[in-house]
Amino acid sequence: MAKAQYANPSLWWRLSWQLSIVFVAVVAAVIVGLCVYGAMILSPNVGTEDELTAVLDEALGREADGRLVITDSPRLRSFKAEAERLWFIVADQDGRTVSYGAIPQAYRGLADYIRLIKEGDIRGAKETDESASIDAMETRLGTFRVMYGGDPSRSSTFLTMLIETYPIYIPLLAVSLPAVFLAVPRIVGRALRGISEVAREAAEIEPRRRGARLPVDGIPREVAPLVNAFNGTLERLESEFRKRQRFLMDAAHELRTPIAIMQTRIDGMPDGRERQRLLDDVARLGHAAEQLLDFERNDQAADLDEPVDLVEIARGVVADLAPLAIGAGYQISFQSEVERLERKGSPSALPRAMSNLVRNAIDHGGNSGMITVSVSVSVSRSPSGGGRITVADEGPGIPAEHRELVFEPFYRVTPKSSGAGLGLSLVKQVAANHGGEVSIESSAAGTQVTIELA
Repeated sequence: MAKAQYANPSLWWRLSWQLSIVFVAVVAAVIVGLCVYGAMILSPNVGTEDELTAVLDEALGREADGRLVITDSPRLRSFKAEAERLWFIVADQDGRTVSYGAIPQAYRGLADYIRLIKEGDIRGAKETDESASIDAMETRLGTFRVMYGGDPSRSSTFLTMLIETYPIYIPLLAVSLPAVFLAVPRIVGRALRGISEVAREAAEIEPRRRGARLPVDGIPREVAPLVNAFNGTLERLESEFRKRQRFLMDAAHELRTPIAIMQTRIDGMPDGRERQRLLDDVARLGHAAEQLLDFERNDQAADLDEPVDLVEIARGVVADLAPLAIGAGYQISFQSEVERLERKGSPSALPRAMSNLVRNAIDHGGNSGMITVSVSVSVSRSPSGGGRITVADEGPGIPAEHRELVFEPFYRVTPKSSGAGLGLSLVKQVAANHGGEVSIESSAAGTQVTIELA
């Protein structure tokens, strides 16, 4: 059972982590998409600015007369190897300039005006397809205005966008991802709450609980067909159960007539051992038919709210069955710790249940010893005090492997034992209908069966 539970995947867990991963993927796709969009619309030189600033910090120099010079530094050579078409013009605030690389013809005339422009993005002219950028760059010699181009790599622009925008998306992810991983499981759990309620109600359905159906309100539309199919199955099972019940009740009723006829004919026979044996057989057959009828009647018990006195019922059962018990070789006694013990219950089902307990003790008590019927107050079933009816014998006891099975319909401890195997099953059914339970204790010194009612 445990293996089956672990083998079934959790829908809640699967939806939670899959939705969370989808959200993370969407956020990542949005970030990447924005960076790609930025790389497409921004100048391709965006990715060059930081590297060029570092190059100029190393390669830019000034002569004694104030002229600017570019030295062939290792960093400049490395950068030139990556961007073979690199070019730039550096201008200071005094109008002195120095250039590097092949300056496009369209931009050569702007050299004298670079110092006047703090930032610029120049492209789209008819004369050239080359794009140029103008930025203020900080070096060890001070701030210079630089016009540059020749590095049309869109990948470097994308990486620059991704790096430069991290102050925006990192805090966004830091806030949203934990919220998603906390919120999605709660949302999924709420969506599946209706299914959990349906499962709980399905677990509470009893075979004899008529008209029990699973609710379809509040469950996902995709699950509703399964619930409707289950309800349809319950309806079909109830229909078949009613047919079986009608058959058993009709059969029990029909058996009454031939049993009564046989008993009448046997009564007319001469006294003798054979006549008594036949009477005993007919009595057992009649008792089995009555038990079968009681078993099915009890399934339809409707008189559960009548006031009953458990002491009076138990005393009456003992009085009725005392001749039978004494004739079978027993002594029988009745004990009660209270004069009256009134409860709500069925005035027809409770006497049948107690009678079955006493008959069971007579049939299996070993035909000797004492049968004791007692009534007491039980506080374990109800704070105000419930009712406890106990029937004990001094027979050989019931083997441990049979103690729970004896409450099953038609179960007999030994295949050749008399009776239909319905007595204790009927007792358990009556106790359940009254909101109670039945228990059994047995040893080599005897058996004790107890009904506890709220």
